Order: sequence, then structure tokens, then C-alpha cells
Amino acid sequence: MTQLRRLGTGIGWRPEIAEAVERMPGIDWVEAVAENLCPGHLPESLLRLRERGVTVVPHGVSLGLGGADRPEESRLAALAERAEALGSPLVTEHIAFVRAGGALTASPSLEAGHLLPVPRTRDALDVLCENVRIAQEALPVPLAVENIAALISWPGEEMTEGQFLYDLVDRTGVRLLIDVANLHTNHVNRAEDPAKALDELPVEAIAYVHVAGGFERDGVWHDSHAHPVPRQVLDILADLASRVTPPGVLLERDENFPDPGELERELGAIRVTLTKARARVMRPSETPAGPHSGAAAAPGIPGAAGSHAAGVAVGARQRLALGQAALLSALVAGTPVPEGFDRGRLGVQARALAAKRADVVAKVAVELPEMLGDAYRPAFLAYAQGHPMSGGYRRDALDFAEYMLLAGHPEDAETRRRLRAWWLERFGPTPPSQRPTARLARATRRVLLRR
Repeated sequence: MTQLRRLGTGIGWRPEIAEAVERMPGIDWVEAVAENLCPGHLPESLLRLRERGVTVVPHGVSLGLGGADRPEESRLAALAERAEALGSPLVTEHIAFVRAGGALTASPSLEAGHLLPVPRTRDALDVLCENVRIAQEALPVPLAVENIAALISWPGEEMTEGQFLYDLVDRTGVRLLIDVANLHTNHVNRAEDPAKALDELPVEAIAYVHVAGGFERDGVWHDSHAHPVPRQVLDILADLASRVTPPGVLLERDENFPDPGELERELGAIRVTLTKARARVMRPSETPAGPHSGAAAAPGIPGAAGSHAAGVAVGARQRLALGQAALLSALVAGTPVPEGFDRGRLGVQARALAAKRADVVAKVAVELPEMLGDAYRPAFLAYAQGHPMSGGYRRDALDFAEYMLLAGHPEDAETRRRLRAWWLERFGPTPPSQRPTARLARATRRVLLRR
């Protein structure tokens, strides 16, 4: 496994705090959400940071490497293009699925709009390994994949998280992005011991570490990225840093941004935690062995992935596809809860997904909450109950506006006129289908919405 560049201490770059990040002392690198960047029109703030020698890493959120389908070539090409435009030493993504349905299940395609956990089974691991290898071949720089936070657990899991990640690294040589906040989330929500997960992880494969905040409500930990980093998360960071010196550590904050001074204090707490832990870093000979010590090649040794190079059986992808489609449909379309899942937790997850849809749509289509005011959120949540997302957030915004207009809302004539004009201006961002039924439906909608 080739040695990656040491990154140091960084922060998640977001447009809302761009100026503050540029002024912060001691920022060695930043991470930016890949899908929010246009390679030909990079934000001036990121360009200035790069000119100063600050490393920028693109962090993908929509590839769906843990999904049953193979990664889409267009998404891989977009991620590669961003890595090259930023001169990045690596790119990162998540061990998660974000969409389900489609050809493998002969059912409608559904989008989660969020990262959902992959079952820790042999089928899921086989599919994930092949998807990771496909991504590695398409990307110009090394790939690192992140463990995610989860509200729910899959029934019938065959491995712990540490074992699952160890085998993934062993079979593909992929790097790991370990989120210690997600380890804490899974400790609260799924009773998983963070120390045991670290015991089983191939820590030498870690590319960098995420640190973030959240909050607990009714016994459920929500990985919000909108709250201060709690002591429990720093304790897990200290445990990890006492085992290995991570090449990089990054503070994530996505919403509810505090003043720059508070962010700097959180970064200071991270640096103090790392400094104290370094005194306890084990010598290489003392590094804990993985769960398969002596039974498999060490993670990252050249050729280790070759013993598992055969393609995944179609049956494994289909079985995974059916399970993921059933779960996602229950979460976003109101279908029955699959057997073995906790109904209460699925309800919490479903409400969280709907709330996130409302929040993100309000960001990508800021005119909607401006026009609808306080009525926006309850109206969108009512819409979301019967209208699963199938084409991304921008499509979701248009579909919501169409839903409102066809239902005769809003009641105020002037607001309805403005909403209709907004919808008509943006309708059809992709080439429309030329099938007769699609053309008829499109024409009917336009007639109704113009009235």
C-alpha cells in the first residue's frame, strides 16, 4: 500500500464559512462536497486556498458504492474530473446505498437523498468489493471509503463493522476514512462498542479521520453535523490516535454554523486530543491484529486483492437489491416494514429522511420557501409522504411545485401565479421523452398549470 501524503488538521469547506476558513490559522487542508463543485467554475475561495498550498479533497455523497447496482460511469467520471481539477491526492466516498429499485428488482427506482447502511453480510461485502474495484479503476487517485452513521440495523447480519471493513480492505486495498462521530452514533443507536470496532480495524489503511457533532433525542443519536463535538467523540478520537497516527483529521460542520472563534476552539480541542494521544501510540509490533490475523494477507499488500478478483454472482446483486428496495420503499413510500426491522426506528428514519428532503430542497430552490413562507415545510412534508424522490433534489423541487399547483395551492392567487411562473421557467431541465404517452402527459400538465 503506497504511502499517502500527510494531510494534517483540516476543516470541511462550505460556502457559508468560506471566508472564515481562509482566515483560520493552522488549516492544512479542506474537504469539499464533490457534487457541489463545478470543475470549470471552482469557487474563488477554494482557488485561493490552493494557491496557498492548502490541499483540497473532494468528498462524494451520491455514488452509492454499497448499492446493488454497479457504480454509474457518469458519476465516476464526474468524481475523477473534480479530483483532477483540484489536484487532489485522493477522493473519498461512503460505504452506503443511496438508491434502490430499478432493473434488478423490476420496480420503480427510488432515491433516499441520504446515506443508508449496508447489511454486513457476505452478499453485500461481495457486491461492495466489486463496486470499489470498479471505482478504483476509474479514478485517477486513490479512493478512501467512509463508515457511516445509522439509525437502524439490518436483521441477520453476519459480521461486525470492524470485520466487514477489515475484509473490504483485505480484498480491495482501498483506504479508509474513519468517522469517529459515526462510531459514537452506532454505539448509541446499535449498541456497538467503538473500542471493539477499532480493535478489528486495519488502522494502517486509514487515510484520514472525520470528527463531528450531533445530539441525542429519546435515546436516538442524530449525526447532525450541526452541533458542537461532544466529549464522547473526542474520547474515541483519542483511542484511535493512541493506536496509530492518522495522516489527517478533519472537523465537519454542515449547518447551524457558529462564529469562527467557536470552530477554531473545536479545532484546538482536536489538536490537544491528538497531542495527548501521540504519547501513547503503540509501536508497529504492538498494533492489534485484525480479526483474521494469520488467516489472510495483510491489508494493502500488493496482490492481496487478486484472490477475490472474480465477478460477483448475479444472485448476490439481486438478493441485495431486493432487500434494499424493500427497506427504502418502506422508508419513503409507506410500504410495509420488511420482516426483522425495528418499526419504531424505521419511523424515526423515515421522518428524518423527509425532513432532510425539505431542508435540501429549500437550499437548492430557495425561491420555494421564499414564496410559500411558513407554509412551505408542512406542505412539503405532506407531499413527501406520498411522493418518493426518484430524480435528485432539483427534480424533487419541480415535482413539489407541480404537486402544489395541480392541487390548487397556494390559495393566494398572486403567490400561485409566481409559483406557476417559477415552475414553467424551470420545467424540463433534461431532454423530454418523445414517447406518445409521455408527450401527452407533459402537454396535459402544461395546460393545467397555465390555467
